[in-house]
Amino acid sequence: MSTDRIQHHFQEAASVLERFRQDPAAIAAIERAGERMVSSLRSGGKVISCGNGGSMCDAMHFAEELTGKFRDDRMPIAALSISDPSHLSCVGNDHGFEQVFARFVQAHGKAGDVLLAISTSGNSPNVLRAAERAKAQGVQVIGLTGKDGGRLAALCDVEVRVPHAGYADRIQEVHIKVIHAWIDHIERALAGT
Repeated sequence: MSTDRIQHHFQEAASVLERFRQDPAAIAAIERAGERMVSSLRSGGKVISCGNGGSMCDAMHFAEELTGKFRDDRMPIAALSISDPSHLSCVGNDHGFEQVFARFVQAHGKAGDVLLAISTSGNSPNVLRAAERAKAQGVQVIGLTGKDGGRLAALCDVEVRVPHAGYADRIQEVHIKVIHAWIDHIERALAGT
């Protein structure tokens, strides 16, 4: 591994982040999505999160920071990630992998809840099915996407898009920053600070 290659990784990551940070529409979408989550939680709702691969890890991280602790000690916040291996393998086996998230939303999603649907391409079939099921049940859909937003963009009540056309890892690096901003906002809003 060369020093130049290492520097390239950091320079590209910084460039993608800076372009995103300078986009007023992206920042406004983050704020709108955060307010929808807070409103749902204040009304007794919950946030369900899903994604594949690294995006599943982000979905899990989002939920565990809310049910556990981010920066401050406080009461746990109602959040679930769709990541239980037994659920995923059962539904995948019996109904197909495209249904693994939708079946969970069908079982647990209530009107007024929020689905955080994470897909760097915006075209993951199982994430799309989850968003469709959420809409059918009155669950708001917040999409965290990349590239051109894919088919998920049209299913979102609020979409936060990282419009990077390159590899997904750069999109995911911005996604985790958005997720941390949401967690901080939710924690502060529900604590009244």
